[in-house]
Amino acid sequence: MNKILKIFAILFLLVHSSCKAQQMVQTPNDAYKLKINEKQFLNKPLKYLLNEIKPEIKTAFGTLDFPSYFSFRFIDSEEIRRRPVENNSLGLYVYVKEPVEWDFDKRAKGKEFLWTKEDVEKYGNLTVIRIKVIGKD
Repeated sequence: MNKILKIFAILFLLVHSSCKAQQMVQTPNDAYKLKINEKQFLNKPLKYLLNEIKPEIKTAFGTLDFPSYFSFRFIDSEEIRRRPVENNSLGLYVYVKEPVEWDFDKRAKGKEFLWTKEDVEKYGNLTVIRIKVIGKD
């Protein structure tokens, strides 16, 4: 009987670890799924939304407007400059309830628009109030 319980416990752990949920956004064009499922993220911390994004966010900035928002892009600033204006890149805009303290002067020179793990820690608890997606990748 003891062996049977051990076998079931091991099987349960194996099945549980292999059944992890896949992230909602697998490619940049999947960002529209965040807008479709917006209610799932409203009034929740930004870090929950960011956990659903697999592709690397390469550029970002926060605004001091009201309401404050973050603009996320999946391409670097060099690629943004190279693209023609009419070929708008995909942009994910996440509006938050609290003011965003994004100071370009306090960010490293040349990396003012780089989204970092420190940014996730600093802004991750801000409350999402709206999601907007524009363009295409």
